Formats: sequence, C-alpha cells, structure tokens
Amino acid sequence: MSYHFFAYLSRMRNITRWSLMRNAIPENIQEHSHMVAVIAHALGIIRRDVFDIPCDPEECAAVALYHDCSEILTGDLPTPIKYYNPEIRNAYKQVEKLANDRLLSTLPEEIRQSFAPFMGGEAEAQVHDLVKAADKLSAYLKCIEERRAGNDEFLSAEKQTRRALEDGKLPEVQYFLEHFVPAFELTLDELGTI
Repeated sequence: MSYHFFAYLSRMRNITRWSLMRNAIPENIQEHSHMVAVIAHALGIIRRDVFDIPCDPEECAAVALYHDCSEILTGDLPTPIKYYNPEIRNAYKQVEKLANDRLLSTLPEEIRQSFAPFMGGEAEAQVHDLVKAADKLSAYLKCIEERRAGNDEFLSAEKQTRRALEDGKLPEVQYFLEHFVPAFELTLDELGTI
C-alpha cells in the first residue's frame, strides 16, 4: 500500500505566506517551518544551557517542523482574519485539527501515533510555548528582511511583532533578541567571512 503523508508535506513549498501583503522576498510554509524549527531548537538549547531549565531542543525542533502542516489542506489564513474574534479563532483551531487528523490518516497505522504529538498533539506545554515564540521570532525576522529589501509594507508588522516579543515572558526570547537578532541587520560583508 502507498501512503501519501510525505507527498503532502512536499507541497508545503506551494503554500505562500503573508498573502495579504506585498512581499519583496516571497516565503512559503516549507521555508518558514524550517526557520521556525531552527529557532525553536535554539530556544530549547538556550532554555536548557543558559537558564538551566530542563528542555528537549530536538522535540522543539520536531514540533516546529510540523507546526503549520495543516496549511497544506487549509492554506495560510492571514493572521488578522485568523485572530479577528474568538469564534473565528476557535473555528479555525477545529479546522486545523481536522486537517492534521486527515494528514495523520495518510500514515501507516503503526507509526501514526509517533507523529501525532508533533502535529498539534500531546507535546508538552513548554514545547508549544517555545515553538509559538519561534514562530513569532521568524515573523519578526521576515519583517526585518522585508524592510532591509526596501519594502515598507512590513513596518507596522515589524513594530507590533517586536513589541509582542519584548512583552513576552520567555527569557529565552529576550536572550535571542539580544544576542542573535542584531546580526540580521548586517550585510553579508558586515557579517564577515567564516
């Protein structure tokens, strides 16, 4: 029997993010999920190694890799719509769950439960908090990238996202903002050679 799960995942590259905004640099959910996974992994390491709080960075990365896979079936609903009011937010969460369940059903039964925690399932709350923060950091970095490319379309989103990140309660995010985000303002020449 042939299973379709990974063929569906490969289509993440066809789902464009930020669809209501003019983009100088297009981004799809596959690229986005990779960056969120990298940042979530880093936040997990920062939590564990800098703040001495038990954490599994690899689980953070895995949850982040799959965090938007429901959008293969739903598309990327713009944030202003998704969070417009509690009814829409709750209805969309149900749609995401149905989409994730449908995707999980395209895996062999003997491995389905191993993937479920990464797709809106039973991962620990602390992991979800770090992935959500990584998602927001990724959005913020996208805003910086667009501004640096001369696109003013993202200026308001950049300010709002930065404020939300600074107002957040996660010290790992503050550490990332302080130690890693400034380098995103540099050119390749300013970054120097490795």
